[in-house]
Amino acid sequence: MQKINKNVVLALLSLTSLVFLLFQLYYYKFYLSQKNGAVFSKVRGSQSGQDSTRWHVVRKFLGLISSHNIPVYLIDPLILGLVDKDIEQIRSSPDGPSPECKYFCAPRDFTTFALLDKTWKPEVGLFRTAEKMGFQWLKIINKDPRLDGMDDLSGIEIPLHYIFKLASHAIHLVVFYERSGNYLWHGPLRLKQHMDRKFVPFRKLHFGRYPGAYEKPELLLVSIDDLKVQIPKNPSSFLEETSHSRFLECWYRQCNVIPHSKDVDLGVFIRDYKADIIPAFQKAGLPLKHKFGKVEDSLELSFQGEGDVKLDIFFFYEEDDYIWNGGTQAKSGKKFKYLFPKFTLCWTEFVELKVRVPCETLQYVEANYGPDWKVPVKTWDWKSSPSNVQYNGVWPVDEWDDVIQIY
Repeated sequence: MQKINKNVVLALLSLTSLVFLLFQLYYYKFYLSQKNGAVFSKVRGSQSGQDSTRWHVVRKFLGLISSHNIPVYLIDPLILGLVDKDIEQIRSSPDGPSPECKYFCAPRDFTTFALLDKTWKPEVGLFRTAEKMGFQWLKIINKDPRLDGMDDLSGIEIPLHYIFKLASHAIHLVVFYERSGNYLWHGPLRLKQHMDRKFVPFRKLHFGRYPGAYEKPELLLVSIDDLKVQIPKNPSSFLEETSHSRFLECWYRQCNVIPHSKDVDLGVFIRDYKADIIPAFQKAGLPLKHKFGKVEDSLELSFQGEGDVKLDIFFFYEEDDYIWNGGTQAKSGKKFKYLFPKFTLCWTEFVELKVRVPCETLQYVEANYGPDWKVPVKTWDWKSSPSNVQYNGVWPVDEWDDVIQIY
């Protein structure tokens, strides 16, 4: 009898321990995970709880914006790069099974979406719902650049970015604004040094550090990792444009056309030169004023605009370690050379025009104007004032008819 009692007690203890263990698992899975947003959903192909967390956060975010009828689309370069490789398969089977979670489960601290400003209004209800779902959120605002220079309106601020954070993952939501010419603009994401950076310690953002200008994409609704989401219809074209869309800080002293200057300077890589450029400009009502140099060396064109405005086109030549453009003094035939560190081109918006600028803008400006470029210079000599100018010899007299043409 004593032996039976011991077995019964042992069985009861074992059963009690099992029930307590199951209770702990239940408590962890359905209470703590919901509170912190780390539910380990059974996503097909998910290799770890951390992968599942990312998928879960994206799913909850899509549910949040869907409940408030806010159209967003995926612009995350890493995920779009993966999707682009499989785009035909994804298009042909939008509702087909996903053998594994390989897009939204990629190791990331954040996932980037976008929305158009005109398609929603920042409703208080959205943020209340987000908080109830466990999200923390942050709004980044700044002055509307379209009103820059208008003293009575320049204080108006607009939302540029939203960040929704759940558990260890963040959703970066970029607000796009339409611009004339059928393209979109977004503003910079400037985080405050302490509070904001503790909230989202981003190491790298494709759609944050600089403003950018983009062609308005055509959207496609697809199923990715069992989640319905809109993406640019042609991911490769969108990705190519994003790589050229970072715009450096506004270094123009007026952040606009300089009112007292009568010259407009443009740069063109010599590899892009076409022989019909002069007749094309003349046909557009800009007669040729002078032509200096030649295609192989120091080419420079100048066209006469309306009034006293002059349009100068300088051609850039690439060497192994630097890029340069030339200058010619007509009366003496002296040649000058302006050296720049190698640079690439990025899209930006300037006075409502979509234009390309050097991505490495600060280095470019400092090369030409020195480290004190912000300080206005009252007297400027194009042959000696630039920090990067070098004497480059003299054109042979027998070539002057070809390399120094004034109209």
